[in-house]
Amino acid sequence: MRVDVRALGACNRLAERGAERAANALGELTGSDLAVEVTGASVATGEDLAKAFSGRESIGVRVGLDGGLEGSAVLAFDADQIDGLLSVLPGGASTGRSAVTEVGNIALGGFLDGWANYLGRAIDMTPPRYFEADGAAVLPDGALAGDGVFLFESRLDATGTDLDFSIYMLPDSGPFRDLVVGKTATAATAGAEGAVGSVGTGGASGGTNAPAVPYESLSTFASLAKRGSANAADNIGMMTGLETTVDVSRLRFVPLADVPSEVGTEPHVGTVFELQGKPSGYLAILFSEESGAAVAEAMLPTEPDEPLGGMAENALRELGNVMTSGFIDGWANVLGTSISHSPPEFVHDIGSATVSPLVASLSRRQDYGFVIDAAIRTEGVQARCDVYALPDERELAAALERLSET
Repeated sequence: MRVDVRALGACNRLAERGAERAANALGELTGSDLAVEVTGASVATGEDLAKAFSGRESIGVRVGLDGGLEGSAVLAFDADQIDGLLSVLPGGASTGRSAVTEVGNIALGGFLDGWANYLGRAIDMTPPRYFEADGAAVLPDGALAGDGVFLFESRLDATGTDLDFSIYMLPDSGPFRDLVVGKTATAATAGAEGAVGSVGTGGASGGTNAPAVPYESLSTFASLAKRGSANAADNIGMMTGLETTVDVSRLRFVPLADVPSEVGTEPHVGTVFELQGKPSGYLAILFSEESGAAVAEAMLPTEPDEPLGGMAENALRELGNVMTSGFIDGWANVLGTSISHSPPEFVHDIGSATVSPLVASLSRRQDYGFVIDAAIRTEGVQARCDVYALPDERELAAALERLSET
């Protein structure tokens, strides 16, 4: 079975439009302006996706889906935001539980309307069930079972108040595959365009020869992303002597235009590499200023002249080199290709400004991308870095195709 990348992009666009409907519904209810910040689809093992939720305390509602689309949907927000939610709701909600249930029912109903319109079939939604959950318990029991899980994730932010929501939809793999796999993918793409508008016909992903990726290979590559992140973490440990772990490593399918806003506007320091080979693309290793300075100091035999001066810059360049080699060597070995990288380009800027040129370059060929992100932590100095890998979509599809034939 083969995942049509263009059809997956169309489904992602449906999720984005659904999130916009949910934002409008919540805006009318709360009197606040809400904007959809990020919408993407994660492709990973259930175990790795569960780790992505660790450390969160969430409140929200979950519903089951049946009919036109089967699976589950969740509206969640941080537990410490309950007072902020109650403050913007009109009178009548006697308790936090009833308020959250009402908000979830309205938001998820709006989110699913777009999917139902496209499918031409009603999506039955079970009554919303209120929850207070730690970590991955925010998701329904059994939702993360299996080696290859699709999770659509949208983040809604309210302007003027410290309040944001997340919507998660986990379609059951069988019915969802019919939308994006095999012959049905062609019809799904055409239908999605009619429902939500063009998914980007100007880029490579919008062309008639959009790549089709073997479904099973997506799960394999998601595991490969985790392995590459672990190799990079091992290299940090060897260079710094600090115990290093990978918190999260997953493969996400996102509109490239959303990547800069997801990285954010906080200042970052790190290295950027251009990848040459199959697949080509870019890899950025970004630390917060504080984390970058701490890791550089741990690497140097003497205290640097200044926290992020020349000595620290050279140390982070060297670290970026060995991390990148550890990351892509595993790709090349498993995919049976040769991948090299450019000399490290040191960057010290806000995150969105760092990745925008990379996105602009890839956007000339594609509208969506498979983004690999990992959070790598070092013990003792409380440092964290985020790894953003953006491979060329067509070359990645070709490599996964070869992988499926071996």
